[in-house]
Amino acid sequence: MKYREVSIFTGTSFQVPEHIRRLDSQRTHGWQLRYGKWMMFSDHANDGSGAKASLAAAKQELLKRIDALHAPTGLRTDIMSWKSSALPVGISGPVKSVRAGRRTVEFNYLISTPRFEEKTTTRKVYIGTENTITDKRLSAALAKAIEIRKEVVRDFQDEKTHAKRKLSRKREKA
Repeated sequence: MKYREVSIFTGTSFQVPEHIRRLDSQRTHGWQLRYGKWMMFSDHANDGSGAKASLAAAKQELLKRIDALHAPTGLRTDIMSWKSSALPVGISGPVKSVRAGRRTVEFNYLISTPRFEEKTTTRKVYIGTENTITDKRLSAALAKAIEIRKEVVRDFQDEKTHAKRKLSRKREKA
């Protein structure tokens, strides 16, 4: 888990893990946990004297949530407004192409496949050639592309969650 130094309004500095933010205003002093549903941990004092205890409570809740919830992936889940098709996120096409050494035009769906701690790659799902493409083949290939994308995203999510849990335990033992 990544930590950063945060100084509060009194000048006191704390080592704060990611997903925890400091809120200081006229009426609010405390730490906000932003992992899963956001939660506020108040200092219960306007002089900053409760900051250490409220941060400890926020850290403890963060560790519970890391063990219970999936790690945030940062992957898009909603279709972007600028996207010209109604295809699901991570799938585009049909794309027209010609294989090297051939003359036949073929159509494929392209799937964006995120990989944990590696570059994202693209996979293809074959639809057919100019002569064989049909609505039935389009829908079958789209269903296959959607299933592949779901599987890849699920694997990515699991790997990221496992790594985050391992890192949080390692940091807390140190």
